Order: sequence, then structure tokens, then C-alpha cells
Amino acid sequence: MRRVPIYFINGFLESGKTQFLNYTLNQSYFLDGSKTLVIVCEEGIEEYDEKDLNEKNIVMEYLDEESDFNSETFTAFDKKHKPERVIIEFNGMWNINSYMNAKFPAGWKQEQWITTIDASTFENYLNNMKSLIIPMVSGAEMVIFNRCTEDMPLEKYRRALKATNRNADYIFEGEDGEINSVFEEDLPYDINADVLEITEDAYMIFFIDAMDRPDRYEGKTIHYLGHVLKDPSFPKDVISPGRQVMTCCADDVQFAGYVCKTDMAPTLNNSDWIDITATIKYENSGLYNGVGPVLYAKEIKPAKKPKQVVLGMN
Repeated sequence: MRRVPIYFINGFLESGKTQFLNYTLNQSYFLDGSKTLVIVCEEGIEEYDEKDLNEKNIVMEYLDEESDFNSETFTAFDKKHKPERVIIEFNGMWNINSYMNAKFPAGWKQEQWITTIDASTFENYLNNMKSLIIPMVSGAEMVIFNRCTEDMPLEKYRRALKATNRNADYIFEGEDGEINSVFEEDLPYDINADVLEITEDAYMIFFIDAMDRPDRYEGKTIHYLGHVLKDPSFPKDVISPGRQVMTCCADDVQFAGYVCKTDMAPTLNNSDWIDITATIKYENSGLYNGVGPVLYAKEIKPAKKPKQVVLGMN
């Protein structure tokens, strides 16, 4: 069966989508003679050299209205160009569901979802348009922050999005290329303490950092207030003591918790609040479908429900 991979590129206007695509379209793996269709849903300041691209077997189509992003349009493009791959430069102000629910011609399948972000304006967008940013990254395999400088709180930016999409690769690029030394910010707890005291304000920092930096946390003991999650699929000695976290808005609340082994599991109920002290080990777990942090409870005590039940992202 004919297979046409779709490369979906989204982000706000002037976030670097066209610049990224102009660079990508001139790489050797895109210059193999295959017919490439680029569907442009938003025109920014930077433009494409269509004459040059046509000589490389790359054709362009432009959509001005979101209503044109539909199966009839894609079918017409497919018949006209018979592409072997498709790149969609999406409009950041359009509803992401227009893409998610789109009916593409037979054989058109998503290959990769990339989101571009202008780091210099990200904090303003995050504070004022979070409900638009979160869907942009929810299904992304790669998130590219461009126009970065090392004095920006880049780790904070990454953490804000990783709570929504833990599996994406987050790349930070400055004028001279990729920035790698951005993840050594001070933690809001003493990583060298005998017991790491994880406060409510620090919980999501710990939750994300523990998954990313096993070298930091292997064998560490932590103490925090948790909300018990149990599921029939869990082994009898397993719970997940975590917290509810609002990543975007009131309708986007997720549970953030790790696997925890304890002999007390049968005596605990869903929604119990507990004061837990546990040691972290990194083990293969079917609940992770791979290796992840596994807590071994050293002490569990009943706790009162806190005033702040749902945590926000820091």
C-alpha cells in the first residue's frame, strides 16, 4: 500500500517554522528526488524560494482559511501532485483539532510532529495564551526553542512543557547553535541531604527531574505528602502516591506520581492522603513499560487533606 509520511510543523507566527523548514528542505535526506508537497497555512516574514524548491522536486500549496484544511483539499492536492511525502506548516492560531481530526487521503500518515517556539516571547505566551501552547506540544516528538540565550530560565521553560509531554525531545538553540548547559539550575531542596524534603512548591520539579536524572536520585530518600492512587492492574504491593497537577487550565488536570512498593498497599485506599518517606531505585517496571523511578516505602503515616489539592506548574 502506498505510504506518504506527514511531517507536521506547528508554532506561533514568527516562531521559526519557515526558517526551520527552509533549512530542512535543503538537507540531503530531503533531496533524494522524492516528490515533496509543502502545505503552508501561515505566511510569515521569511519566505520560500519556490523556484529553487521546484527544481528539487518540492511543490508548495497555500491555505488561507482554516475551513480549507479539510479532506477535499487534501484529496485535490494528492491527485494534483501525487506526493511521496507531505510537510504541513500549520497556523499556530488554528485549532489543533483541525489537524488531529483531519481525514487525509489513503496512505497519508504522520511521521513526525515538531513544534517551534521563540524563547524570547515564550514566557509572555505561557502566561497569557497557555491554552494554545499546551495543545501545540501535546503530541510533539520534538520541541525546538530558538533565539535562546543562556541567561533565560530555559530549564523552567522545559519543565513547564514536560509536565504535558514527557516523551518529546526538547532542543534549545541560540545564535551559535544548540545550547546544552541549561539544566543545572539550583533545586529547591538539598540534593545531598540525608532525606530530600519535597514541598508542594517543589513537587513537580522533583517529579520531572527524577525521571530525567537517575544519576541524581538513585538511592536517595525522599519525604513528601502524597495522594494515593490504586488500580486493579497494579500488583498487590504497589500504589502510586502523587499529586494532581494543573498543566494548562481547570479542564487539564493530570495525576503525577511514581510506582511505590509497600507492604501497606492492601490497607490503603484510593484518595487517601499519606505522609511518605521512601527510597528511590531505578528498575524495570511494566507500569512504565521500561525503566523508571520505583519508590520503596520506609514509612507511611496517615495525613490530612491539604488546602491546596491541585498543584500548579512552577
